[in-house]
Amino acid sequence: QVQLVESGGGLVQAGGSLRLSCAVSGTIYRANTMAWYRQAPGKQRDLVALITRGGETNYADSVKGRFTISRDNAKATMYLQMNSLRSEDTAVYYCKADLRLDWATGFEEYWGQGTQVAVSS
Repeated sequence: QVQLVESGGGLVQAGGSLRLSCAVSGTIYRANTMAWYRQAPGKQRDLVALITRGGETNYADSVKGRFTISRDNAKATMYLQMNSLRSEDTAVYYCKADLRLDWATGFEEYWGQGTQVAVSS
């Protein structure tokens, strides 16, 4: 069974850094675009950053210059380096990936279970 396994969340002081990881567990044929979303209490889930298989990236305005998304296609793993964290970055962070399980199927959307990031001011 294919799953997205997230790690790296935690509690950090404002101005600090965290690195999130999202690994594909199980055998897949290919991972296409991967992305990080976040959801604060009482708010909708918003896109934080995305990265294509070729490495093109896009960021939410609120995290530009502070967060860096990357991926290792050989390891089927995506990362989010978060620097200069602010209290408003506090949320549950989810990874999403468009995965193709074998050559005969199309891409399907998968979500991770979420990892909590809490930033104290």
